[in-house]
Amino acid sequence: MPEFSGQLAAVPRIGIVVSRYHERITARLLDGARECCRDAGIAPEAVDVVWVPGAFELGSALAALAKSGRYAALVALGVVVRGETPHFDYVAGEAARAIGTLATRHALPIGFGLLTVNTFEQADARSGGTEGNKGYEAAEAALRTADVIRRTAPFDA
Repeated sequence: MPEFSGQLAAVPRIGIVVSRYHERITARLLDGARECCRDAGIAPEAVDVVWVPGAFELGSALAALAKSGRYAALVALGVVVRGETPHFDYVAGEAARAIGTLATRHALPIGFGLLTVNTFEQADARSGGTEGNKGYEAAEAALRTADVIRRTAPFDA
């Protein structure tokens, strides 16, 4: 991973919200996100992990963490697998909308690690398989954005 411009080890905290639904996949996404934080020099004790029942619940937990003001960045991890009903569209769409709304409302980077896939094979490939680990990528995106925000914040005179 390329160097960050600042000392990310000095950020207050990173919050990771993980869906328990399809935990076999989401646990691997979490491993990737934690690995990214380590690679960025963030101490493990500065990373808080919160588990929620499913992808739909990511938004409410992220909102609570964002409102706390304790975090420099958040990461959302989950997986929604397309089935035979429109459930996929509602859950994936509403989870994505909540994440995007929170990020802009709070000017807080939220790494989007919500896999929306057609099959479990696709989920496996994206959680440490042939397509990499999207948990790592989501954490990296959040940390890089937090670094940009830190560097562009106005100086206190």
